[in-house]
Order: sequence, then structure tokens, then C-alpha cells
Amino acid sequence: MTLLAISGSLRAVSSNSVLLRAARALAPESVEVRLYEEMGELPHFNPEIEASDDVANLKRAVVEADGVLFCTPEYVHGLPGSFKNLLDWLVSDGELWDKPVAVLSARKSEFAEPQLREILRTLMAPLCEEASITVPFPTNKISEAEVLDTPELADPLRVAVKDFALFIETGPPARLSL
Repeated sequence: MTLLAISGSLRAVSSNSVLLRAARALAPESVEVRLYEEMGELPHFNPEIEASDDVANLKRAVVEADGVLFCTPEYVHGLPGSFKNLLDWLVSDGELWDKPVAVLSARKSEFAEPQLREILRTLMAPLCEEASITVPFPTNKISEAEVLDTPELADPLRVAVKDFALFIETGPPARLSL
């Protein structure tokens, strides 16, 4: 099984990216977690232009994954612009339609996480609630090794990745048609 991990931050040492790298390290042996690290290469979203190679690579990565793990910071009570831009590129061809997703957080998010959840609902991506957790990082300057060496951080993250894999294997709940 392959999971695509997308950080909403462009920072090289982002706590969100650290959380996703730790999730990769803690994933069960049968689960490969691939980090998407090209968000900064995406052009500004414009539905009137043909998608670039960078956009095509993003879409292909999402399509080829069995599920997508998202983790994003909150900037000024919302999603970072570059991350929203990435999500906008995934609308037109429906790459997230019926694609299992989970939302991880390195800090409590009052506005960005609910916004992301609403976007994912709109895109018809089934959200695994059991795997959508906040791992309360004590500081923004924490390393992957520190996360892995701290049971209070590593244990719930390990369980979340395992739960997400199970959610994908068993299939998300059937969508009700109206």
C-alpha cells in the first residue's frame, strides 16, 4: 500500500513536514509513505491554462497513491496560500474523488483544519477520522528523531498510520446517494 504525504508548509524544517516524515518511519512494513515535496514548484492556479508538468506530477502522485495524508500549519486563521493552490489544482480532474484521506496536525488548529476538512468533503474524499489526529508537538523546533524517541508523540502517530491503512484496506463507508 502506498500513502502520499503532503505538507502544507514550504519551510524546510516545518513541524508539519517533520510529522509526516515521522509517520513514514512509523508506518507498518506493508505501507510505503511517499513525501510530496514539490508544492513550491506549482504555478498559480488558473483554470484557463493547461497544467504544467509539475501539476501533472502532483495529479499522478495522488492518483497512484492508495490514500493521502495531509498535514498543514495555520497562517492568519487559514490555510497557507501555497497549500490552497495545490488543492485547487486537484479539483478539475477529480483526483481526490473517493480517495481516502487523513488530516494530521502538529498543533491544535482552530481554523485551518476545519477549512481543509471542508475542502476535502467538497472534493468527495472520504476522511478517516480515526487517523486524523493532533500530535501535540511541544515546540516548532522538533526533529524527526525527537518525535520517534518520544512515546507520547510516536505511539499515537503509529496507531494513526495503522488505522489509516486499515481504513483503506476495508474501504471507506459507502456514500449515501440522495
